[in-house]
Amino acid sequence: MMLKDQIQYRIQQLNIAEKIILINIICFVLPLFFKTILFLFNIPSNYFIGLFELSSSFKDLIFKPWTVFTYGFLHSGFFHLFWNMYLLYFSSSLLLNLFNQDIFLKLYFLGILIGGFTFMLSYNFFPVFQNANPYMVGASAGVMSIFIFISTYSPDLEVRLILFNIKLRYLGIAFVLLDIIQIPYGNSGGHIAHLGGAFYGFIYAHRLQKGVDIGLPIENLIIKTFKLFYSKSKLNTVYKNEVKLKTKKSKISIEKNQKRIDEILDKISQSGYESLSNEEKDFLFKVGKK
Repeated sequence: MMLKDQIQYRIQQLNIAEKIILINIICFVLPLFFKTILFLFNIPSNYFIGLFELSSSFKDLIFKPWTVFTYGFLHSGFFHLFWNMYLLYFSSSLLLNLFNQDIFLKLYFLGILIGGFTFMLSYNFFPVFQNANPYMVGASAGVMSIFIFISTYSPDLEVRLILFNIKLRYLGIAFVLLDIIQIPYGNSGGHIAHLGGAFYGFIYAHRLQKGVDIGLPIENLIIKTFKLFYSKSKLNTVYKNEVKLKTKKSKISIEKNQKRIDEILDKISQSGYESLSNEEKDFLFKVGKK
């Protein structure tokens, strides 16, 4: 097998979270090469990054609307990337054992979107930021959305933290409090964006427990986007029907499996993962793979 085929095979074996992590790593490494090229042509390196980072100015957003998403794939340094991807890997491992990849994607991308707008609104509302016009990068809002979602949905699930076990609810509370406390001491916009993503994850979990998937509108948005280009084409009709069917099946699946998932989570919180039967472990695995 050729190296190219081996790489393609390895990538295909990655789950959705691991693919997102890989994309973030690539987006961190590529600008390093672009900086060298820009340097040789005497072009400021900030010019390239400025095309994709998110400004607190709504005027800038009008001319660069894509930045409300692209900022979430850029990082200011190695450790910024490392800790974001570490928390993403940790929280997605828990999430994908219970839910399909669609839930993950809606949490991640809408978390980035809401975190970005929270950052912009805060810098245009609070007096302390009136003379500031900062830019923001980082996937933290999307990562916090996923982490707080699973911490809210399965609050009694225990995880190992160095030398002792701790329930997810306490980890979630600690992360939110740390962001609130650190706002006056630097990276204010980043911490505010984290809180926006965390709030979205919290609300998503509460609504999903009641059988309501608040992330479904983003799927409808995809349909409307396709209508702009294929309003009378067969492709649009097929895609629309497929997405509607997928959405309907997803809702039925959530309602059908909700009670079963809750029962297994209660058992895990009381007796640990090893107390599950093989059938219960298989059930969690299959739900996570859907």
